[in-house]
Amino acid sequence: MIQKEKYGAKLFLRPKPVRIIVTLREGPKYATIIAKEVDCTYSHTVKLLDFFKILGLVDFEKKGRIKIVKLTEIGEDLARAMDSVLVKLGRMKEKTS
Repeated sequence: MIQKEKYGAKLFLRPKPVRIIVTLREGPKYATIIAKEVDCTYSHTVKLLDFFKILGLVDFEKKGRIKIVKLTEIGEDLARAMDSVLVKLGRMKEKTS
């Protein structure tokens, strides 16, 4: 359990993993679409999504050769929280400008 907490903190203090989780709030997507929206390489995106799967944040649904990625209930909660933090940080930045 401690290992997951340690890796989770390191993971979600980086911009790309946060953007991936937040972009999945819009609904299930293909990894290729996620990579393009987040401006990340496909291989790095898939690596992060595989790790999210281990943490129980996403599920994969296979349709032929393509995997669709969707948030789990825990993933949705985390995405909502991350989105809220990003909005608050944006407001903070606006006040200092």
